[in-house]
Amino acid sequence: MVMVNDPIGDLLTRLRNAQAARHKVCRIPWSTGKQILCGVLKDKGWIANVVLEGEKKKKEILVTFSAEHPRLTLTRISKPGRRVYKDAKELKPVLQGFGMAIITTNQGTMNDHEARKKNVGGEVLCTVS
Repeated sequence: MVMVNDPIGDLLTRLRNAQAARHKVCRIPWSTGKQILCGVLKDKGWIANVVLEGEKKKKEILVTFSAEHPRLTLTRISKPGRRVYKDAKELKPVLQGFGMAIITTNQGTMNDHEARKKNVGGEVLCTVS
């Protein structure tokens, strides 16, 4: 098993590469953060399904892509070497509301619209458009 310094960046790269190769399903090594981030993408309809497979150290996340969103543009904002934090007032809509930013807050991981509605800020993980 290969250790990765940036698991969220690895997740986004795997999703981008799977879509570029026109795969219907993408397998990602499991972690709690990755599972939550994939759950946010699923809740907002950017991906069709998220399923856990395996057990203990061999757990994997199976992501099925949505036909409604043919191509995701995933951009990593906060990186291990440079964390980006935004207050609720500083969060701007992505692509005038057609995209979304995923933010980890003290109230959980959510998209930028929910964070503005709850008036909470946090670390901006990535943008999806």
